[in-house]
Amino acid sequence: MKLSSVPSYLVLIRHWARSLVLALLLLLVLTRCDDNRVYEDNTDFDQTVWAADSLLSFRFQIDEPEQAYNIYWNVRNTIAYPFRNLYLTYYLEDTLGHTIKTELYEMNLFESRTGKPFGSGLGDIFSHQVLALPNYKFDTAGMYQIRLQQYMRQDTLPEILSVGVRVEVAEKD
Repeated sequence: MKLSSVPSYLVLIRHWARSLVLALLLLLVLTRCDDNRVYEDNTDFDQTVWAADSLLSFRFQIDEPEQAYNIYWNVRNTIAYPFRNLYLTYYLEDTLGHTIKTELYEMNLFESRTGKPFGSGLGDIFSHQVLALPNYKFDTAGMYQIRLQQYMRQDTLPEILSVGVRVEVAEKD
């Protein structure tokens, strides 16, 4: 059968089906590459400003408490961020809502001598994923929560695009 004799709607259906199969394969490959991830979510700031009174909450399920987990902080900022670091306070809450761990944490976003940004960047936006709690073990299975709050000397922290949390299964030695 000649291509010119195939109705145009059949050509469109074939093209659409081929595109759908390729999209599904790509989705499968992308999700298979991240088998260790248990949870990841980021909060975007519409005005690229993180206010000191803004407490971000991230809830995640732990099904295997005998397993060790790595917990990361995700931060996206612009090159115009006015400081070299970011202080944040985190509150880890158990399944009953009790705070089981809290700490002030410093993230270095820029090299102190040269001002070169850390993280991966595209244009003037940089993404950082910092291991905050390595090999953390939860006491029981259930729903946990991490709350993050910026703790800088400036109440309104400019040029922060998003902040988030990632929980993943720690690699066994």
